Amino acid sequence: MAKKADQSDILAQVVVKGMQEKKGLNIVTLDLRSVRSPMADYFVICHGTSDRQVEAIADSVEEEVRKATGEKPYHREGGTHAEWVLLDYVTVVVHVFSEEKRRFYGLEELWGDAGRKEYDTPR
Repeated sequence: MAKKADQSDILAQVVVKGMQEKKGLNIVTLDLRSVRSPMADYFVICHGTSDRQVEAIADSVEEEVRKATGEKPYHREGGTHAEWVLLDYVTVVVHVFSEEKRRFYGLEELWGDAGRKEYDTPR
């Protein structure tokens, strides 16, 4: 059986794949394991160009995670206006923003001491 850290790594990669499937922009994983008092192992963050794309990215992440692991998010928030959809998988928390809300909340800056990895969006 895989260790928790391994499971978190795999889950974060599956989340990235789901984001890439719907052309999520500026995809970033923040490795919070070395940060004092982390609330999760990873944050995975991206943004979309419209409320429809934000919702489609979040749905794609859920679908990819369900296919790969059988997991559903413990909690989902923000689908009403699709400016920020949060999917909580406990060890991995997914943030899909509109570009404006991503700039406003600046999660990458708030967690600047976390390990950071950026991903390309396939064309």
